[in-house]
Amino acid sequence: MIGAIVHQLTRNLTEDDIKKHGFDAYFVDHTTGVYPSSAAGVPFTAAYIQSKGDVITDMTENLAAEQKARTTYDNILRLVDDPDVREPIKFLRAREIVHFQRFGEGLRLATDKLDEKNFYAFNPSFDKHCNK
Repeated sequence: MIGAIVHQLTRNLTEDDIKKHGFDAYFVDHTTGVYPSSAAGVPFTAAYIQSKGDVITDMTENLAAEQKARTTYDNILRLVDDPDVREPIKFLRAREIVHFQRFGEGLRLATDKLDEKNFYAFNPSFDKHCNK
């Protein structure tokens, strides 16, 4: 959705607009195509999708990812007044909050089912002896 918003906002830029708004370096590399990167220009990489195969680790990573996305949307909302941008961002922000809540519930359910209450000290996917 963010890519679609960026495309809508940049598809009709003139050469003067591109230069005036500081998009010229981006334009040289990507024209007005959507190239996923951070605000600092760091390209998206699959390394952003973290997985260890451990339910505690992975659920905690998911919780963090949802909060980072929510913070990004909060920051966009602080800077943008265009309702065509704000409304979808507000929807995405609300979705991140719900995802955070569901991952939190999932983490609680997972830890409640473990026999070992020091669940940060082992990997329940592999360390079966810890459940005995």
